[in-house]
Amino acid sequence: MVKSYLRYEAHSSFGVISSPSGNAVFDHSGRYSITPALEKVIVWDIKKGTKIAQWADSDNKAEVTRIARSPNGKDYAVGYADGSIRLFDLSSNRVNVVLNGHRGSLSALVFDSTGTILASGARDTDVIIWDVVGEAGLYRLRGHKDEITDIAFVEPANGPSTALNASTKGHVVTSSKDTLVKLWDLRAQHCVQTLVTHRSEVWALAVSPDSRLLVTGTSDAELHVWTIATDKLDSITDENGEIINQDVTKSWEAISEYGVVKRASNSRVMELQFHPTGHYLASLSTDRLAEIFRVRTQAEVKKKMARRQKRDREKLKKEMQIGDADDAGDMAEAVSEITAADELESFKTVRTSAKPVSLDFDPSEADAAAVARRGGVRILVSQNNNAIHVWSVAVPPPGKTTKQANLPEPSLVCSVEMAGHRTEPRALALSSDSELVASAANKSLRVWNAMTGACVRTLDCGTAICAAFLPGDQFIVVGTKEGMLELYDIPAAAQVETFDAHDGAACWAIDVHPDKKGLVTGGADKCVKFWSFELVRDQKGGDAVVSRRRMTLEHTKTLQMSDEVLATRVSPDGRLLAVALLDTTVKVFYADTLKFFLSLYGHKLPVVSLDITSDSTLLVTGSADKSVKLWGLDFGDCHRSILAHQEPVTAVRFVWGTHYFFSAGKDKLVQQWDGDNFQRIQKLEGSHGDMWALAIARHGNFVIASSQDRAIRIWQKTDEPLFLEEEHERELEEMYERGLEETVDQPSADSAAAAGRATMETLKAGERVMEALDLADEERHKWQQYEEQKRRMPLLQPAPPETNPILLFEKLSPEAYVLRAVERVRAADLDDALLVLTFDRVLSLMTYIDMWAQREWNTALTCRVLFFLLRTHQNQIVATRTLRSRLDSIRESLRGGISTQRDQVGYNLAALASLKTEWEAGATAEFFDDKAIQDIVDAQLKKRKFVGVKA
Repeated sequence: MVKSYLRYEAHSSFGVISSPSGNAVFDHSGRYSITPALEKVIVWDIKKGTKIAQWADSDNKAEVTRIARSPNGKDYAVGYADGSIRLFDLSSNRVNVVLNGHRGSLSALVFDSTGTILASGARDTDVIIWDVVGEAGLYRLRGHKDEITDIAFVEPANGPSTALNASTKGHVVTSSKDTLVKLWDLRAQHCVQTLVTHRSEVWALAVSPDSRLLVTGTSDAELHVWTIATDKLDSITDENGEIINQDVTKSWEAISEYGVVKRASNSRVMELQFHPTGHYLASLSTDRLAEIFRVRTQAEVKKKMARRQKRDREKLKKEMQIGDADDAGDMAEAVSEITAADELESFKTVRTSAKPVSLDFDPSEADAAAVARRGGVRILVSQNNNAIHVWSVAVPPPGKTTKQANLPEPSLVCSVEMAGHRTEPRALALSSDSELVASAANKSLRVWNAMTGACVRTLDCGTAICAAFLPGDQFIVVGTKEGMLELYDIPAAAQVETFDAHDGAACWAIDVHPDKKGLVTGGADKCVKFWSFELVRDQKGGDAVVSRRRMTLEHTKTLQMSDEVLATRVSPDGRLLAVALLDTTVKVFYADTLKFFLSLYGHKLPVVSLDITSDSTLLVTGSADKSVKLWGLDFGDCHRSILAHQEPVTAVRFVWGTHYFFSAGKDKLVQQWDGDNFQRIQKLEGSHGDMWALAIARHGNFVIASSQDRAIRIWQKTDEPLFLEEEHERELEEMYERGLEETVDQPSADSAAAAGRATMETLKAGERVMEALDLADEERHKWQQYEEQKRRMPLLQPAPPETNPILLFEKLSPEAYVLRAVERVRAADLDDALLVLTFDRVLSLMTYIDMWAQREWNTALTCRVLFFLLRTHQNQIVATRTLRSRLDSIRESLRGGISTQRDQVGYNLAALASLKTEWEAGATAEFFDDKAIQDIVDAQLKKRKFVGVKA
């Protein structure tokens, strides 16, 4: 009989506020922060520090690397490490669109001003332009030789593009690690200018809201500033997107060098961003410094130039001994020019508490009035220590300079820090009822509700390495790297007492004795120490003595070892004590007399974790040599050695009452094993960092693990049966599919190419379309034969053929069934799915396209499928004479359908415009400003000035 197991599924994860792999952004109102949390995205209420929503896709396991906010204030584009892009809706918290095109991790993502076009860049050096409305990629731009670091849209001189021409009109500026900055014409799909003056990698760029200035940041201590001639942007190409003259492009420059601006930091720039008003520029550096620059107004620049010219005039007069000041002034004016340093001045600096990851201005401060109401600008800074901060930078009021305003220093307004550790949690402990889980990290100890993920208690501790709940679940003991045992009272949220357990050496292991009367610790001082729980009475007060009882630990005995102790475990029956040493051996002693019993050797590197089954018959050891060994405690024989992980094993734990055990390693995996037949049962994936600690509920209801990515993940046992053969087949299929994707997804060398990427989803979608075509063709062929028999033998009246059960159940005709199969393909994957079709099936699909066009079914999708097939198989279609009549029929039918839709759209637009005019007429009123009217009257009275004359 085949043995079955129960499957563990990912249940939840918590402890991550903002992962350092991606950037955090404000929402459109400035109330919430959209932050990456490994493979998820979390919406935080900044003031309350609470989680509002969580975005996740069950089909995705890749890490979030980039987030972009749409101008419509509702959609957010999220880029992942596997090259995919997902569009989430803030109102519904659901994914609307999935786009696949990149072959590397997303590194740049930005919307245009209309929110209909999305530009993305990745480590595969490609830039892809996406149509958000059509949910498909438009084209791919190639030219950079290294990772794309930043992208910005440049609006044309005649104003922002509309939704109708955004895909064919506009320009994009991109920066890369290849030290180049390129200007792309979206109409020509071609690079029209390349900036080659940077000497090192260009890490960030920013374009001012009026598209007048371009600022780039590199590894040096300067910001490079450029001016953009927006009136020249559309002069290089004609209406069809063709370059007018190749000779003109050699001298044509829309971007010209303006100068450099000194920064306060000498480290590389991480991010550059202009404020929505365009009056401020933020520069984020790797040395925990965010510098705010102020863009001077034209009046301030002129005043500064006048002072400079005056100084130059005096200097020339003194040096050249020219008597005529006017001539000296003319020479000074000829020498003096407006530079970037004149227009951009260093304003304020913000020092962050840890290395920053990203920066974002509050988008609700879209005008000067909003900034004046708040008295400053707000910036959101995400840090690599799992925290986000919001800073307020005071700005001078209108009409005053920075010196006149006497502004205070930037202040921290609010932060989100309590929902996670600043460093990676290295130890986990579960309460006896498995309702609470304690995670210990450097300088922090947190107690969580295991099911909800809510943080119950937060305590300060030392550099924690191990932890354990004491009987009763009221106290927690923590072992630190300094060799201390720290005892904490959970209800009181206070530290009770500290004990110098191992003389300053690290305390590597803590294990509570099965009799619940004490615990055992092991440390780097080569000692195993035994502690008992005691209740002592504290007396306080003067005359009136008040006493209370409290928990404490009392050292009872010490077992001296030959090397450092890395792990300890007392068998559940209390008979044996297993000790793992640094010399790669495991020593087993009798727990009561501490008499030596067994020595287990065979590992090539030290054992870092061990556990004993509930029946005290098996011992499992996990070592840094990547292997797991099972030992019998009767004679110390090694039952099996398993190469369990690709990296060192960090934790092993048995499930109570069984011989099943879990192992965790630095290969980011948690795996379940059967200790009787020595086979792997299941892989638990999802982590993005090395696994450090592992804990299992009392009856194996769930498994909880902590990793280097600061996440605490829970996998819960389900009722779904698991068979080893099926699990192995599924793993082989996944390996085959990954190899198949790499085979079919070959990059092209063209400068402009298709935006799509063949994935396993597109291959499966193409196969489903082919299956639908085969089924529909077979059904139509049966009915054609039936009609032919009726025509030949009208008197016999043959029986009609049986309808396919699928069509009968769906109540669809063959052509409607094929249309539904095509409609179910995601819009972003449609082109790549159609590439899977062989030419004979393309001919079959053309027949159904003719039927759809005649009946005006989904005309937009019909046109898209038809045009793609014509572009892809043009030579074969032209050479097939039998298709000529079919194409003529499609052309005539489509013209009528498109004309009908065009008239309908035009009618609807006119109706909406009429409704808008009617609403504006009824919902708006004239507003007269009394003060403005009074100013006009006073100005008119001043013109009529009467003068009294006295004799």
